Amino acid sequence: MTLPAVPLTPEQSLPHRKIIRQWLTPLVGRTTAWPVLLLLTDTALLLLCLTGTLALEPLWARLLCGLAAGVVIARLFIIGHDACHQSLTPHRRLNKWLGRLAFLPSLTPYSLWDVGHNVVHHGYTNLKGFDFVWAPCTREEFLALTPLQRGLDRLYRSGWAPGLYYMVEIWWKRMFFPDRRYMPTRRAIFLIDNLMVLAFGTAWVGGLLAAAQALGQPPGQALLAGLAVPLAVWFALIGFVVYVHHTHTDVAWHRDRTAWSRAQPFVSTTVHLTFRRGMGALLHHIMEHTAHHVDMSIPLYRLKRAQARLEALLPGRIVVQPFSWRWYFRTARQCKLYDFERGCWTDYAGKPAEVSHAAC
Repeated sequence: MTLPAVPLTPEQSLPHRKIIRQWLTPLVGRTTAWPVLLLLTDTALLLLCLTGTLALEPLWARLLCGLAAGVVIARLFIIGHDACHQSLTPHRRLNKWLGRLAFLPSLTPYSLWDVGHNVVHHGYTNLKGFDFVWAPCTREEFLALTPLQRGLDRLYRSGWAPGLYYMVEIWWKRMFFPDRRYMPTRRAIFLIDNLMVLAFGTAWVGGLLAAAQALGQPPGQALLAGLAVPLAVWFALIGFVVYVHHTHTDVAWHRDRTAWSRAQPFVSTTVHLTFRRGMGALLHHIMEHTAHHVDMSIPLYRLKRAQARLEALLPGRIVVQPFSWRWYFRTARQCKLYDFERGCWTDYAGKPAEVSHAAC
């Protein structure tokens, strides 16, 4: 069964995911040359930024290069993210190797990201007990936490520390040599990818120290500008991006699998965050996120068109949120816990969030 690709009226039910994906079929085509060029370009940009962290004279200029390097690491990660979804090029084996290479500067083990992101997050988006990414506590769960855990939750959801959340709760616990509490399955490829990341990180540190010695630079400053700042920026960006993609007063979480399935979570649990200019291309259009959840095979270089098509055909069904810092921190204040009985976000005192109805 197919439905014509015409905008749905408010009275029509949301069609099955397979039908919506058929609407996007013309945008699934992948190429090889363009994504490889993107990867090579961003790799060259990263090397240029890291060179600046060592070669420039004033410390502020080296730190600025470190900040730019963090942004480029995020760009490389997004390329790796597409490769891990097998949406970057038409070649499965090439995607796996391009993804591993693109993930190295963010110190991301490819196979573990594949399991946590592709299998768990995309398979069970915003389903409590399955999707662990920014999963909110209920009030009862929050009160049962230790004082340290409650303090961390308050810090993570303050709006100021999304990078700390990602670094600790996602990367450190679930990807970088995770223990059995977070990854019960043991696979040889998990260890191989982690060793590859560890070797890359060791070479990164060693290269910075060797270059600093050759240039007569203080080693501490070299590590600060060439390693600590880029990684801090990267963690901040990925934590922010994942937070705003799935945390919104109009976006629901579920704990009943049947109700979650009925809610068509591939559309209802994602946010298209829009910016005035430039940000889409800067981050390889990762913010066109609804289209990505509807069909993960759409490559990043076609996501903008896919998102526009979805919003034209599903008016009033997709959460489209213009970004502002005022909106962001209001969301952080209101979206602390989730009340599954009332089906709404609350603050720590139990006050329900104000639904904004930010649908296109």
